[in-house]
Amino acid sequence: MAWSRPVGWFLDHVVYRTTVRGRENVPTAGPVIFAGNHISFLDGPVMFGASPRPMHILVKKEMFRGFLGQVLKASGQLPVDRSGDRAALQISKCALDAGRCVGILPEGTRGSGEASTINNGVAWLALNSGATVVPVAILGTRIAGEHLDAVPRPGRRLHVSFGEAVAVDRRPGETGRVSMDRAGNEIRAALARHVQQTIQLSGQPLPGADSPQERHEEVAGTPADHH
Repeated sequence: MAWSRPVGWFLDHVVYRTTVRGRENVPTAGPVIFAGNHISFLDGPVMFGASPRPMHILVKKEMFRGFLGQVLKASGQLPVDRSGDRAALQISKCALDAGRCVGILPEGTRGSGEASTINNGVAWLALNSGATVVPVAILGTRIAGEHLDAVPRPGRRLHVSFGEAVAVDRRPGETGRVSMDRAGNEIRAALARHVQQTIQLSGQPLPGADSPQERHEEVAGTPADHH
């Protein structure tokens, strides 16, 4: 997995011009979940390259084919079933339990990127692993008028910002479902707030409403309730 770090850096700083903020907000040790907004298929690789720590990113299983699939496997990325995948979440939990980092795009689909809704997979992982959640704002990987599958032109200015870490836990007397819903709301609010702050700092707007093309599910759905 170590060899993939320079590849990520090359993508961010040679192919594109990426401004990175907030690296100091990422804990230097212990399990971390990076929760990013989602506007382009390039968001995961760009987040990976900008992070001060290596991470395992959940990627839709359809990408694990041919040469690209070999590269994804070799770089430690995790395949996930778009219709909901408890196995991927359990594998992610094992990585977190070992003190490593996992990247997830909890909006679940490429869209406006404002984090108005997220799935509860990230909340489940945080509650069951004790990992810290770092919200990540990713801007510029798709701009207004571009197709959901558009590839940004080389040299474009991208922005990645790591927000203040969020800790969630279970409260006495709460059921697993109540805890997960509350944690999910806290994570969503933190991510949405950080995205808006990054827009103001960078001057880079979100691409706007979803393109009319079919939306793309790319992140594990909510697992069963655990009490």
